[in-house]
Amino acid sequence: MPHREGAQDPTRRTSQQFRSLFLSDFHLGSRHCQAELLVEFLECHDAEVIYLIGDVVDGWRLKKAWYWPRTHDDVVYAILRKARLGVRVVYIPGNHDEFVRPLVGQEIRHVEILDQAVHVTAAGRSYLVTHGDQFDVVVQNAKWMAYMGSRFYEFALRTNTWLNRLRSRLGLDYWSLGAFAKRHVKGFVNIVGRFETVVADEVRRRGLDGVICGHIHHAVSRSMNGIHYVNTGDWVETCSAVAERADGGLEVIRWTGRAGQRRHPAPMPLAAKAHDRAL
Repeated sequence: MPHREGAQDPTRRTSQQFRSLFLSDFHLGSRHCQAELLVEFLECHDAEVIYLIGDVVDGWRLKKAWYWPRTHDDVVYAILRKARLGVRVVYIPGNHDEFVRPLVGQEIRHVEILDQAVHVTAAGRSYLVTHGDQFDVVVQNAKWMAYMGSRFYEFALRTNTWLNRLRSRLGLDYWSLGAFAKRHVKGFVNIVGRFETVVADEVRRRGLDGVICGHIHHAVSRSMNGIHYVNTGDWVETCSAVAERADGGLEVIRWTGRAGQRRHPAPMPLAAKAHDRAL
């Protein structure tokens, strides 16, 4: 794709190239945003198209107290630089940055703002790309409960800060209260499971092959009754993204620094694998 400007991005000489990148849930404006790691990830990875799948800015948190350090500006500048130099950047707002939704259909500083998108991979598979909050029964039917959940998550993150300092001194690995709750607390497990089921049902209704979404801060890739469900995770705890390779395959990348990235190929349903071989 030709650059819109003659200058070249110096990070491209060393960045890993993908066909597409999908990232969500930065929560810029929150003290828990891992902005430094996110900037580093953007410097080390490039793509023809980058999807920003919602909750890029945490408007809920900024309404309560303004917090915007220079590192959060660095994230914005890194994204705008890629857009300026020819990368197609698509911004799909979520519930925490719902103030952007009135701008859907516009292009601002080379960034397209869409409500959702359908992405077709190099292998010919079609994926709904959406933040996902419209499929969250809690957000849609009990917004007060969503705010309470957000406050619990904030508490969990604050607790993690001092708890993991102690664990680090004891030589123990990082442990996440929020992630633990999503895996083991019945209420959270039910909410996550219901969300994934509703999303998969909508994708099946539309006749698509899969979905790539965010919202629940739980990076995962799996088959759900023939639908490929992929969640990008977040840049608060998991520091994860989804990448499409040149062959159309998807993989989850968990970024812990330049020397510590962990990549996980995203499994496809058996029917999808047969389809790709036929192509």
